[in-house]
Amino acid sequence: GVVERVGRGLYRRSDAPPADLDLVEVALRSPLATICLTSALARYGLVDDVPPALDLALPRGHSPVATVVPVAWHHFDAATFGLGRALVAVEGSDEHIGLYSSERSIVDVFRTRASSGYETGVQAMRAWLGRPGASPAALMRLAERLPRARGPVRQALEHLL
Repeated sequence: GVVERVGRGLYRRSDAPPADLDLVEVALRSPLATICLTSALARYGLVDDVPPALDLALPRGHSPVATVVPVAWHHFDAATFGLGRALVAVEGSDEHIGLYSSERSIVDVFRTRASSGYETGVQAMRAWLGRPGASPAALMRLAERLPRARGPVRQALEHLL
């Protein structure tokens, strides 16, 4: 009862403060893993959807790891992987995990609209535009740096503005 299992081969003290054990497991197993797409948008409160699996990105060429938590792995170009990426602390632990900015997450949802859904991007963009400091010009500059993003992001901005 002194130790609890976090995941295969991962344990922590039972009296440790409450933590998001799913994120702790991912952070320990895959340091480059970055919360992306709908999972990131949900963390920012830009969509109401709660994805059935945690959306995580890795640079293309890196293999996903096995986890207890359901994960939808996505591979992004290594040259643009760091755009909009920051490390955030996993609450209740000493671990950190990557998280894409709200702007990068919106652009990525439009880039992957075939699997993410076009409406998810529109819903997130509408909520994001209503926040103080939202800059459509900055969103377009980011979209121009990522493949297959400029056209759909521009169309959505024109529709919403």
